[in-house]
Amino acid sequence: MSGRALSFGAVAETYERFRPGYPDSLADLVLAYAGRPVRTALEIGAGTGKATRLFAQRGIAVTATDPDEAMLAELRKQLPTVETVHAAFEDLPPGGGYGLVYAAASLHWTNPDNRWPRVAAMLEPGGVFASVGGRTLLADPALLAAVNAARAPFLDSDEIPSPDGTPPEQAMQWPGTELQQSDLFEDVQQSVVERRSMMSAHDYVGLLSTISAYLELPAATREQVYSRILDVLPEMVEVNADLVAHLARRVP
Repeated sequence: MSGRALSFGAVAETYERFRPGYPDSLADLVLAYAGRPVRTALEIGAGTGKATRLFAQRGIAVTATDPDEAMLAELRKQLPTVETVHAAFEDLPPGGGYGLVYAAASLHWTNPDNRWPRVAAMLEPGGVFASVGGRTLLADPALLAAVNAARAPFLDSDEIPSPDGTPPEQAMQWPGTELQQSDLFEDVQQSVVERRSMMSAHDYVGLLSTISAYLELPAATREQVYSRILDVLPEMVEVNADLVAHLARRVP
């Protein structure tokens, strides 16, 4: 588990405030794919519970895991009845027979060694694995370019590259690429779930302040970057935070 993966706890309340939630259509997609009742779920890297609540409100008994105790503390404030486990995915005991194992904007932080055998071992036969993630970008290309230029002296990019090197133009993206190669999973599907919103420029910068690339900068530099970005933004901005969802079924 990298230091960058554990950088979020210091801004757990900010993360809860500014990170966008997940639309009901994502749960609809996952549960329709399952094709049978899902009663239990294990969540990898639950953070403050943005995706936890999406499935818990459907009556699923979610076990929310995260390696950062500060993030789980914020989750418990929001969802006091959800079971939480303070552990990295790699340290979880095998087994469990869950109907669903899922990761929301967190799978890329897990260790690739033995990842898929571990996931499969936690699922019941025919159980569903789901991973979802996506960047939060300004919808206006000119504004996006202006923000990138304002940030450039301090930070080349705030992206996390594809863990397996899949180029962005390839039809099937990671982790679908790895799932397709695994003999433990079948029926691999990739879908886009729309997530758009309007927010103030200050809220957009608040969102940026929860992204690991910014969190790794020295505090004084961060504040300088945020100020430069605010200077090029109008009062309100349109944000495209569409999600890419990958679904797969454990081979019975």
